Amino acid sequence: MPSVHDARFWEPLDGGKVLCTLCPHDCKIGPGGRGACAVRYNEGGKLYTLVYDKVISRGLDPIEKKPLFHFFPGSTAYSIATVGCNLRCAFCQEGRRGRHGPGSRREGRRMSPPDRPGGASLARSARAIR
Repeated sequence: MPSVHDARFWEPLDGGKVLCTLCPHDCKIGPGGRGACAVRYNEGGKLYTLVYDKVISRGLDPIEKKPLFHFFPGSTAYSIATVGCNLRCAFCQEGRRGRHGPGSRREGRRMSPPDRPGGASLARSARAIR
């Protein structure tokens, strides 16, 4: 199994199940199971993420390329993406790249350090992080 990290946005349920509340799917995940995204894993009644510090895409773009273009016109946004998206948003730039699960060729590379998603140089010059 890939490295795991405590997940956020979930609730414990009876029988060792968990309710993942990260996305609109609200997956009820049994012990040893994964959510619809395939990157959130229930082990012992606790939810973990398998892609906490792994990215497949990152970059600095004009805010006008983003669905939040009207917030800070003329500025930039730092975007990061990881695998595991189970939504099919028509406007999403990440598209098919984010639909691969852990263990695939597109699993992503480790970020360093994991708690600083933008890295100092790119994130400092962006007005938004998406």
